[in-house]
Amino acid sequence: MKVARKFLISGDVQGVGYRFFAQRAAARHQVMGYVSNLPDGRVEALAEGAAEDVEAFKHDLATGPAYATVENVEEISLEPTGSYSLFRIER
Repeated sequence: MKVARKFLISGDVQGVGYRFFAQRAAARHQVMGYVSNLPDGRVEALAEGAAEDVEAFKHDLATGPAYATVENVEEISLEPTGSYSLFRIER
């Protein structure tokens, strides 16, 4: 079953390679969508894929790369659109 989730990640997550980490994690879990920095210092990620793959991706987001400190991962359920064919980093 396909699901879509938006994740809002807070903590020390900008300037530490977090978006590149998320892109690699998305490839590993075969989820589509995007990741971007937000003006308030958080990172936003949208992921679509099989429920178990999106859940595994969320687990990786909560861990983060070596130099990040993830304080919170807020999860918002969305309707899958199927409009993503890859996982990209947005500016």
